Parts: sequence; C-alpha cells; structure tokens
Amino acid sequence: MMIQQNIAQSFQTPIVRVLLITIAIGLLYVFWKEVRKIPAKLFALMATAFIDMVGLLMIIPLLPFYVKTLGGSGIDVLGLHFGIGIISGFIIAAFTVAQLLSAPMWGRFSDRVGRRPTLLIALGASAIAYLIFGFAHSLLLLFMSRIVQGAGGGTVGVIQAYVADSTAPEDRARALGWLSATTNLGVALGPVLGSFAIALGKRDLMPGPATLHMGYAAPGILAAALCLVNIAFAARYLTESRDLSEQAPAGEARRTSRQAIWRVISHSSEPSSRLIWIYAIAIGAFQGSFSVLALFLNARFQVTEQTIGYFFMYVGSISVFARVLLLGRMVDWLGEAKLSRLGLVLLAVGVVGMPLARNLAMLAFAVALIPLGTAFTFPCVTALLSRVIVARERGLYMGLQQTYGGVARIIAPLFFGWAFDSLGVSSPYFFSSAFIVATIFLGFGLDQYAKREELPEANLVGAALHGHPSVNQTSVKRP
Repeated sequence: MMIQQNIAQSFQTPIVRVLLITIAIGLLYVFWKEVRKIPAKLFALMATAFIDMVGLLMIIPLLPFYVKTLGGSGIDVLGLHFGIGIISGFIIAAFTVAQLLSAPMWGRFSDRVGRRPTLLIALGASAIAYLIFGFAHSLLLLFMSRIVQGAGGGTVGVIQAYVADSTAPEDRARALGWLSATTNLGVALGPVLGSFAIALGKRDLMPGPATLHMGYAAPGILAAALCLVNIAFAARYLTESRDLSEQAPAGEARRTSRQAIWRVISHSSEPSSRLIWIYAIAIGAFQGSFSVLALFLNARFQVTEQTIGYFFMYVGSISVFARVLLLGRMVDWLGEAKLSRLGLVLLAVGVVGMPLARNLAMLAFAVALIPLGTAFTFPCVTALLSRVIVARERGLYMGLQQTYGGVARIIAPLFFGWAFDSLGVSSPYFFSSAFIVATIFLGFGLDQYAKREELPEANLVGAALHGHPSVNQTSVKRP
C-alpha cells in the first residue's frame, strides 16, 4: 500500500508533471527538426494519421473507466458473472473483430480505387463512432461505438501500403518509423486532451443564468469534431499514391482475400507468412496486455483517470524519440531482420518488468523498454513484408497482416481479461512476455530479405509470393 501511495502521490506533484510536459515539448522540437527531412508526399499522410491518433487516444485511456462506471461491479448473464476485466476485454475485442473483418476488404478496395478515397471513407466512420461513444449510456452503446470504430479502423494496412507505394524498398522501415512516430506523438498528446475534455465537460459553457454541460460526452464530441477537421484536411492535401493504371500480367488472376488468408495458414513457412505470424502474435500479446493496463495500474499503483494520461504521454514520447532518431540508424547498422528480433527482446523484458516494479523508477524503466521494443519490431516486420509481396497486391497483404493481428487482438484481451480477474492482476504481463519471446524464433533466416531490393513486377514476383522455392531465392541486388 505504501508503494501504491508513493507512486500515486508522485503523479500529483508539480515536479513530475512539469518534467513529463518538458519531455513532451522537447520531443516535439526534435520531431519538428526531423520532419523537414520527410518527403512531401508522405507529410500529408503523416499529418492525417497524427490527427486521427490524437482523436483515438482521447478515447482509449478513458474506455475502461467508462466500462467501470456503466458496468459497476460486473454483470450477470445466464447465471454467469462477468467482471470488469473481461467486460473491458469484450468491448476492446469488438473493435478488433470489426477491424479484422474489414481490413482485407479495405486493402482490396484501395488496390482497385486508390488509397485516398479509402482513407476518407474510414475517417467518416471514426467520426460517427466518437459520437456514439460520447453519448453512450449503456454498455451496449459502448460496444456499438467500438464496432463502428473498428470497421473504419481496418485501414491500417492501407496506410502502410501508401507508405510502401511512395518509398524505395531500402527506405521503407525508416518511412514507417516516421509514420509510427507521428501516430505515437498522437498517443502522447491524445490522452492529455482526453483528460482536458473530461474537465471541460464539467464546466458550464453557457454564459448567463442558463447552463450547458457536455458532461461525459465531451471527449466523444471533441474527438468527432477533430475527425471532421481531419477529413477536410485530407480531402484538400492528401494525394493518391497508387498507380491505378497498373494491371496484372496477362493470364494471372487476382488472389481473393479468402485465398490469401488461407495461404498464410497452409504455407506458414513462406517468408510472407512467417512475417505475418510474427506481427500477429507480438501485436496481440502487447496490445492484449495493455487492454487491462488502466485496471492494473489502478490496482497496483492507484492510478486514476486523472493520471493515466501521463503514462500514455510518457510511452508516446519515447516512441517518438525511438522512431525518429534511432530507428533509421539502427536499421542501417543491424538490418530489419536482426533489429526486429532485438525489438522483441526489449518488448518482452519491458512487459514482464511492469508487475515486478516496486517503485516509480523501476516502473518507468520497464515501461520505457516497451516503446523501444515496438519501435524496432513492427516497422521492420512490415517493411520486410512489403519486399516479398507484389506491388499490385500490397494493399491486400498489408490488410491481411492487420487481419491476423486483429485475430490475435480478439483472443488476447479476452484471455488477459480473464487472467486479470481469475489469476491475479500481474498474470497478463507474464503471459504476454512469454508469447513475445516465442515469436523471436520465427524470425531466424529472414536476414537475406533485409538486404534485398523489391523484386521486379513480373509473373516471377507473384510466384515468389505464392511460394515457388526457386523464385524465393531470387533477388535484385542493390547497385
């Protein structure tokens, strides 16, 4: 209890708050210096992704507290009692169910009609989801808001395909790092705006004797307004990256989403399949354990909705630093394959370190390893995947990666929510670390693809993707 009180009190002290804000401002300055090196075509995409992530992270940290408010001590269904942990898992899983179902369709849609219109439609879905969240007065409406959000959120693969369309193969990990740095800057700032929205909701916005309070609807309303601004910005400045005139070679049929999904299972030893499995297992273990993060920090360290934003700001700030300043240099030094394995080790150590922390310094050190691990792992895995797939199916397979990641994110929150309720508040983090360590072994042997150019557009490329051994050993060396 003394440890909990010390950590809770530390976040209430002006020194800690000023320090965290100073770090955030410093990283904003670093980010601004680095942003001038970004190609102009990617800048609009990054700005769009940043604004979208700010809106999303205004909501995510507050979600468990809304579940707790609306669900009380839990609910009873058909004689079974569901605790807050597993209810949070179900609601978070609702997002990923909708996302996994929509991701291949969004990817195929973007391959046909372009990345830009696809992203604009998805942003519109997000605005609707935020409004449902803001005015939700039941767990059912909260659940519906996540379904709508997930349906629009299946475009992560489309965004990654946009980056791959716009950059050379050797620059993709760095460009994906820039993109994820932008989104993690949104992770750092979004929760702070969410906390501000909570405070704003308690204020009277109407001058004079009449009163107007947004109440708990404030975060959803502000996030929806931000999303509308984002739609206007993207419509004006986001250009199309996809060459829509590109056609498949004569006689080669386009692979359907169902065929591509089954290929990953039936040919799991292929490079593209192994990369998708690494991504899916690691992202599921990482995000699944974070589905109960607010409840874990509240139980162990008495963190509340007023202070949870500082944790996310801390993680997001380190992510910006790692992806903007470190990722490119580390890729040049180690290559994508080795760096992804190092990232998995750091991620596993950081996750298991949280329940072992006994004071604020130990917790801060463990938490700092997590954004370093994710920064080194996921951009490198995605960049490698973009090298072993044909460009005209890039949207499909980037979406497919998100589908398998979505399946993992469905199972993991439910499992970790059950573990939180039944096995102890620390158990999700021990399980998560073990799963992450297991994915390291899938990455061995992929180093050859970290040093190769994208294969030329021809029937040979489709054969490499579809598993012909002779072609999987073919590459075009860098000049």
